[in-house]
Amino acid sequence: MYRRRFLQSAAGASLLPQSAAQAAAQQPDSNPERTRFYSFAYYSYRQGDQAARLHRFLSSQMPLFTKHMRACGVFTAVMAPRTQTTLVIAGFSSFADVQSSAAQIAGDAEYQKAHEELERGADPPYDSLDRTLLAATDFSPEIAPLPEKPRSPRYFEMRIYHSPTSRQQRILHERFSGPEIQVFHRSGIHPILYANTVFGANLSNLTYFMPFATLADREKAWSAFSADPDWIKARDESVARGGQIVDTQSILLWRAAAFSPIQ
Repeated sequence: MYRRRFLQSAAGASLLPQSAAQAAAQQPDSNPERTRFYSFAYYSYRQGDQAARLHRFLSSQMPLFTKHMRACGVFTAVMAPRTQTTLVIAGFSSFADVQSSAAQIAGDAEYQKAHEELERGADPPYDSLDRTLLAATDFSPEIAPLPEKPRSPRYFEMRIYHSPTSRQQRILHERFSGPEIQVFHRSGIHPILYANTVFGANLSNLTYFMPFATLADREKAWSAFSADPDWIKARDESVARGGQIVDTQSILLWRAAAFSPIQ
């Protein structure tokens, strides 16, 4: 089932109208080492042993996943629409890489055996799987491994900003890639990726994902950011140019699983 849904979500994308991200994906890749696409897979489940079964499976297959993915992270929900949710983030160098990696993983004999074990039993290992494909922005950093594993898994905040029009999203990108990221960094906010949703709900939107050692660190950083005069100036200038360039936003909190390569 995992293989079927992964391949269907990747292959079915070619039947949809082209977006700017899709068009860019078809251009020659001048930097094959760059992570250009991210898959966000949301596994939702009920109380019981579903979460434990799913995490055992993901943990056992992590060497295979990291072999075929440029980045991989597993996170459990702290604050999300469904709190009983596991998020798996996977990075790829190209759209073709998304498809080929899925095929290579699904064709691995040990993976097939583990997946059969995962699905064995009267109850399913999870109730639903929702997958979104995102394209990294030009200003998105590469996810780098930490020098050493944190003493406890970090918290990760996800923000999804919806812009009503493509023009407003371009203005949002210009604000982020210019003054806003600079204010982020001096406030203690260090996103590890910025990406636009290619296939998913509520287009167009920008998603960014950032770690914090503690929730107290998160509160301190956002307080410093919101009071920074350069941020206030950049926000006011972008609104003057494009109106409310972000009309809705979603804020979710996750914590890295102990076996997640991204910590």
